[in-house]
Amino acid sequence: MSDITHVVSWGLGTIAGFVVLLAVVFVLLRDITQQRHTILRNYPVIGHLRYFFENLGEYFRQYFFAGDRDEMPFNRATRGWVYRLAKNEGGIIGFGSTYDLRQPGAILFVNAPFPVLETDHLPTPPLSIGEGQCRYPLLGRSVVNVSGMSFGAISAPAVRALSMGAKEAGCWMDTGEGGLSPYHLEGGCDVIMQIGTAKYGVRRLDGSLDRDRLRELGHTVGAFEIKLSQGAKPGKGGVLPAMKVTEEIARIRGIPAHEDSISPNRHLDIGDIDQLLDQVMMIRDLTGRPCGVKTAVGGWEFINELCEAVLRRGLDAAPDFLVIDGGEGGSGAAPQVLADHMALPITEALPRVVDALIEAGLRDRVRVVASGKLVTSAKAAWALCAGADFVNTARGFMLALGCIQALRCHTNTCPTGVTTHNRRLQRGLVVEEKYLRVAHYAQNMAKEIDMIAHSCGLRHARELRREHVRIVQDANRSIALSMMYPYPKVGTGGRGVLRA
Repeated sequence: MSDITHVVSWGLGTIAGFVVLLAVVFVLLRDITQQRHTILRNYPVIGHLRYFFENLGEYFRQYFFAGDRDEMPFNRATRGWVYRLAKNEGGIIGFGSTYDLRQPGAILFVNAPFPVLETDHLPTPPLSIGEGQCRYPLLGRSVVNVSGMSFGAISAPAVRALSMGAKEAGCWMDTGEGGLSPYHLEGGCDVIMQIGTAKYGVRRLDGSLDRDRLRELGHTVGAFEIKLSQGAKPGKGGVLPAMKVTEEIARIRGIPAHEDSISPNRHLDIGDIDQLLDQVMMIRDLTGRPCGVKTAVGGWEFINELCEAVLRRGLDAAPDFLVIDGGEGGSGAAPQVLADHMALPITEALPRVVDALIEAGLRDRVRVVASGKLVTSAKAAWALCAGADFVNTARGFMLALGCIQALRCHTNTCPTGVTTHNRRLQRGLVVEEKYLRVAHYAQNMAKEIDMIAHSCGLRHARELRREHVRIVQDANRSIALSMMYPYPKVGTGGRGVLRA
């Protein structure tokens, strides 16, 4: 019996070896005859190791070789900060910070010699959006809110967890340009419906705006947002690869399934400032809800022309809010050349936009929302100092959901289930657990922003001003943000320093 077993084992081993040999020969012949890859043509079979390690390189660097502050777009220290907030573990560290205080652009807050006592702390007050301009203004209760991430770009469990977590934390959730899904409404949070250039969710078959659908959505969502552009790809429409366009997503967007979902690079019916303001007013009047505009900023022409048009037409023509996205923003797939080199960073764009509104006397009329890589409480507090009323973050909440920065968002293979429609991978994202992390992240961000304000001698976060933060210029010098961007005079008509 043992002899038979030995013979069978030997035979199976021989067959397996023969199969492996045939596979190697096949790969060798294919490599030396193909003409696309030089390495494989010259080093058949073994050349595949080069591509294997190149593919794994970014992951090895992330976990084994890069320092805590070395990586992009978010280093390990920043990701760890977000994870701790989301897990409600607190932001306590020991033995000093690894944050380089000598690096140009580093943020330093100006601590007060006599900080505010706990008994004198005040809750950060909410701000109303659209008050006096529409029938149903939106009350912004949270400083930190969920930025636009489309159902399609992210998964159904991710949207559900964000909706439930936003409700728990009292913040709003932006739908992104992919339309309103049932999952956005599941948690009962305030929802801002984004209208992208393809008008997904509010489009007719010919791609034009469906006013009946808009009117219907006015009973459901808290506000509307016209997206002109986003930080990831200004001048380029949204892209959702065919592999991620499921039957459900296609139905919500009003497009064919299993085909690339590509938005136009601009609204076909909005070609200038007056047409933009016309659409803002139409949506507000039709729905009774506030209507704002989201855009990345490349210069001062847009904001100057916007302010001048509002002054010419009257305050009713103004958008109720502006979402300013920095060129470093964006969680979606984007051409690298645009992601790397298009639009101003939020550090320059935000204070200039705020200054334009101040000069035009419109600052109290238009709420300002800052967006663009503002995932930590320090960055969010800087935005409030610069003049923002609210902060939106997308990738901060993605990290709170469990994102590990695998950089596979566009491939439908996200290992954490956040950006994939593969049910097996989605299984790892347990909504009942992750929604609490979403809520904790938003709540703990707000607590830390308030802590910064109290350390600056202020009663709450909305008292933060430009003089409360300094920006490092070189290893031995920092200057106050109020020196870099002095507050302009009110009511000068949007002209002056912004022309530079």
